[in-house]
Amino acid sequence: MPSTDKKLMYQRLLQTCQSLTEGETDEVAVMATLACEIHHAIPYSHWTGFYRVTEPNLLKIGPYQGGHGCLQISFDRGVCGKAAQENAVQLVDDVHSLPYHIACSSSTLSELVLPIADATGRVRAVLDLDSNDPAAFCADDVEGLTALINLVSVCYRS
Repeated sequence: MPSTDKKLMYQRLLQTCQSLTEGETDEVAVMATLACEIHHAIPYSHWTGFYRVTEPNLLKIGPYQGGHGCLQISFDRGVCGKAAQENAVQLVDDVHSLPYHIACSSSTLSELVLPIADATGRVRAVLDLDSNDPAAFCADDVEGLTALINLVSVCYRS
């Protein structure tokens, strides 16, 4: 998808999600809405969802769209764990090149994970997108999704 088309898609998606979540302070409700909207808007993502930090160094499945996800992921495993541990975006063109990748779905070829932090900078969740296409995600996706996950971040500041 050309960069200009992606940017327009994300602008529209952000407007829609802002409208749908306006005034909502429950992070799970916001995550569920975003997972649905993002999944249906991005044709190259076959799995879109959140993992929540439920205890120290542990992510558990949150709202998602697509096939089954891993139920829990420790911070020392997988792309989601790495994003949570480092509090850094993980943009992976080829998941098979990573020895620590967890294959929740054997069809996944590329992945994008964005951490979601509270006001103190502590990671509270991650947004995970998986694709059946190699190198499906790019900087435009990071930028667009960062604006969207800010809708979740504000829930941790209330």
